[in-house]
Amino acid sequence: MTTGRFVTFEGIDGAGKSTHLAWAEQFLKRRKIPLVVTREPGGTRLGEQLRELLLASDQPIDAETEALMMFAARRQHLVEVILPALKGGAWVLCDRFTDASYAYQGGGRGVPTRKLQVLEAWVHPKVKPDLTFLFDVSIEMARERISRIKSPDRFESQDAAFFKRVRNAYLRRMRAEPRRIVRIDGGKSISEIQAELEQHFDRLWSK
Repeated sequence: MTTGRFVTFEGIDGAGKSTHLAWAEQFLKRRKIPLVVTREPGGTRLGEQLRELLLASDQPIDAETEALMMFAARRQHLVEVILPALKGGAWVLCDRFTDASYAYQGGGRGVPTRKLQVLEAWVHPKVKPDLTFLFDVSIEMARERISRIKSPDRFESQDAAFFKRVRNAYLRRMRAEPRRIVRIDGGKSISEIQAELEQHFDRLWSK
């Protein structure tokens, strides 16, 4: 069996990644590509339970506890969903992965990078996305989009300074791994973004 492709969708809240992940799912299905679509935190029964705790707007959580919970959910996600799918030849589209931990828990919360690196090396030392789309928008645009949400979760409720730190951390990740992480201008029209995504999927398919 051939190994599948692992594609992740990243960006600050309000960047539009979930919208384009839904489009990517339909695009790849039309091409008859075996596909698993999942999310983090979540993707498993345990992961979804942890997600509820992590996103609860009234739930105070220490920054390092938050990071540990994210990686605990991620480990279960890998074992139950991601690795079996890839080994079976399926493509996996995942709404967030470890880049999000470096951005949110590292950049946003201030958890030291060295601690996140230890967790990454422990939880998935040999697993990295084949391609990561980083949907990038200005803080102002992201905040305007978030303002339309009736009941923002614990992350969506953060202030502009938090999201600025998260965005900067994402951009640092992109500069460090430019061949894997592709910046997508989330301020472009939906059709422009979809055309760009299609080109990247075509290149990944041909590898």
